[in-house]
Amino acid sequence: MPLYEHIFLSRQDVSAQQVEDLTKTYTDLLVENGGKVANSEYWGVKSLSYRINKNRKAHYTLLNIDAPAAAVAEMERQMRINEDVLRFMTIRVDEHEEGPSVMMQKRDRDDRPGGDRPRGPRRF
Repeated sequence: MPLYEHIFLSRQDVSAQQVEDLTKTYTDLLVENGGKVANSEYWGVKSLSYRINKNRKAHYTLLNIDAPAAAVAEMERQMRINEDVLRFMTIRVDEHEEGPSVMMQKRDRDDRPGGDRPRGPRRF
């Protein structure tokens, strides 16, 4: 079966529990149609680059999916109907990444190259 990465954004005024319920609903829908969800990550509430339906923030959720195309199409159809889902995007991938996604990995300022050395003098 093909592998997909699916991200959906939920309205900011729904609770984290409601977002988990949405995730479970879509996971169950995929399982019913012959697929499975390899990994699910809740990224939290983040600011949007621009307003979407009068929302400035949204709950972000990532699903790593292993399912037939028909199951993914049905899930996307259900998301279009749901008013709590602002946007979604599904991308077909060759393989899923192992471990946490890039969004879940905390990068400290000192971990970046050159983070421990002082900056040079400013030039005007």
